Amino acid sequence: MKTRILGNSGLEVSELGLGCMGLSFGYGPAADKKEAVKLLHTAFDSGVIFFDTAEAYGPYTNEELLGEALEPFRKEVVIATKFGFKDGRPDLGMDSRPENIISFVEASLRRLKTDVIDLLYQHRVDPDVPVEEAAGTVKDLIRQGKVKHFGLSEAGAETIRRAHAVQPVTALQSEYSLWWREPEADILPVLEELGIGFVPFSPLGKGFLTGAINENTQFDATDFRNIVPRFSEDNRKANHRLVEVLQKIASEKEASPAQIALAWLLAQKPWIAPIPGTTKIHRLQENIGAVSIELNAEELKNIEVEASKITITGARYPEHLQKRVGK
Repeated sequence: MKTRILGNSGLEVSELGLGCMGLSFGYGPAADKKEAVKLLHTAFDSGVIFFDTAEAYGPYTNEELLGEALEPFRKEVVIATKFGFKDGRPDLGMDSRPENIISFVEASLRRLKTDVIDLLYQHRVDPDVPVEEAAGTVKDLIRQGKVKHFGLSEAGAETIRRAHAVQPVTALQSEYSLWWREPEADILPVLEELGIGFVPFSPLGKGFLTGAINENTQFDATDFRNIVPRFSEDNRKANHRLVEVLQKIASEKEASPAQIALAWLLAQKPWIAPIPGTTKIHRLQENIGAVSIELNAEELKNIEVEASKITITGARYPEHLQKRVGK
């Protein structure tokens, strides 16, 4: 596993990180703790040194899991976490008041069993707190040695500029994949201009680009995808054309569709570090295999041509959640 530097920050991470949300939250019941620890240790042993969590994943249980699992090699890994919801609960709305950020960091340090947070993201832009105020609070925490780097999640171009003027932003985390390419219009140019790294979450389209999901797939009752318009039965059926493009290239490269989707992302910019998540060790190993797949210029052009013929159907989020992003 090679490493990459996130923008101009000097923060070195593995070219593929691990999104840990699904181990505790979002995609059905939480994973068995022993199995989750085993997966995290396998990731580290395979060269993954970049782990992503948040207070909202649980809430709190995901940070506690990482704190325990990563403690033996804490100095060798980069842990990113996120603040910004009331009591760590997205259903209660945003809270990026300085006092909430400060109290979150104190509690997060305890849960993560560490004395410093490597990368601290604002989970969503808070409409009631100027981003300059949040960035200034994180700047103070960096001065105090409790945080190393500042990041934003799902922020729009103007917000990124405003925050960066107060405290340099190390990374933006937002969704980006072959089936969600909106960041290419405004976000990627701003990140390149300002020297900010990009950490795409859901780089496999919440599992869709693996080819393991079709219109007949039944999700667990607690699975977030049940309320995502893009995952309606009709939309899954229509969007399968993109998976077919990946399957065709994958068969030619003796790879899997997931590996091609990740290799495509890694080929976009040298300062992009995707964070696919999984609860299964065989999927983890499959994803890690993507780093050894190189797509040449002709193959990348081929993907562009084929993908341009496909109109992806269905919104990325239900309306009430869409209001929180891109601000």
